[in-house]
Amino acid sequence: MTPMSNEDRPVYLRLRDNIAAMILDGRVRDGDPLPSVRSLAADYGANPLTVAKAYQTFQEEGLVVVKRGVGMFVAAGAADQLRTAERKDFLENRWPDIVSHMRRLGLDADDLVERALA
Repeated sequence: MTPMSNEDRPVYLRLRDNIAAMILDGRVRDGDPLPSVRSLAADYGANPLTVAKAYQTFQEEGLVVVKRGVGMFVAAGAADQLRTAERKDFLENRWPDIVSHMRRLGLDADDLVERALA
């Protein structure tokens, strides 16, 4: 099975990945406001409805809090919750394909560590 490339994923999921990265990288922290739907849509050249759909996924997971008339804010503990979910997704859904690809190329963990430290 060939892993789905980032470009093959729906736009709202790619936006979700970018928002998740903002949280995981600490660019927005617990209690911080997220960019408005219109602002993020302008930044990424996306439809505001698509951005709203990406934000909706975070609301459903309890990672953001909506304050009517004010905006969306990162919920307390969102980074930890997101990190746990992203790790699980990586290990269960992405890692097996990566390991298979590494084996096909004759790469091992030492090769990767050496490259990372170079």
